[in-house]
Amino acid sequence: MRIGAPGAEKPVVRLDETHYVDVSDLTPDFDERFFGAGGTALLAGPVADRVDRGEVHAFAGERVGAPIARPHQILCIGLNYSDHAAETGQAVPGEPILFTKSPNTLIGPYDEVRIPRGATKTDWEVELGIVIGRRTSYLDAIEEAADAIAGYCVVNDVSERAFQMERGGQWSKGKSAETFNPAGPWLVTPDEIPDVRDLGMWLDVNGVRRQTGTTKTMIFDPYVIVHHLSQFMVLEPGDLINTGTPPGVGMGFKPPIWLQPGDVMELGIDGLGRQRQTVVGPR
Repeated sequence: MRIGAPGAEKPVVRLDETHYVDVSDLTPDFDERFFGAGGTALLAGPVADRVDRGEVHAFAGERVGAPIARPHQILCIGLNYSDHAAETGQAVPGEPILFTKSPNTLIGPYDEVRIPRGATKTDWEVELGIVIGRRTSYLDAIEEAADAIAGYCVVNDVSERAFQMERGGQWSKGKSAETFNPAGPWLVTPDEIPDVRDLGMWLDVNGVRRQTGTTKTMIFDPYVIVHHLSQFMVLEPGDLINTGTPPGVGMGFKPPIWLQPGDVMELGIDGLGRQRQTVVGPR
């Protein structure tokens, strides 16, 4: 986890709901350098030693930031759930649909989400996020992708559909407004997840369940995605991949439901924690 004010977060390792170990003397941040050096594995011994010595801290209401520093890139996979493709009336893709999201959209899991100027169709999307653990390109086999993954987190891939669909067909326009990528609250290493292809996920708006899904219905699982992307680009340590959303987005309702200032989104994925954001109006 990373806790503290925006721009001044410190890296910690969460032990449970109430306690953590401060590792800011071991690494300045959970960033490209940290992940590229195999940092998640290197922390295990020092953290265990600190727990044994009683060097454990209690959470005291600190702000929770995104669990990673601003990445080199945020990559997104569209229409990656068969049931979501059906609700949008689009065909199941034959290979992953790729678009990018500005890295400066990354915020903490409880920060406010701001509707951009001129927006009329702001939407929600609970997603599984993949964080890359080493520089990766041209993987020979899908099985090799597991070694390239540092961990997983909850992501809300907030989208402005009017910008996405009605402003030249550029998906990145509708995905890259400030605050449009809440992530966290923590990064979970793969060894703590029994099966990443069998995780329940959900999202509520104002206390009403809007999305209920499971990674079981992913068309392309995380290993396929990482292997596929490595054939087209170099994935850097700390890069974030948003892997698509299950059905229940606002665009899929008849009539559609769009986010408004004052709305509250709550979302989560089994074992990865939960988020809560209040929607605010444009600057």
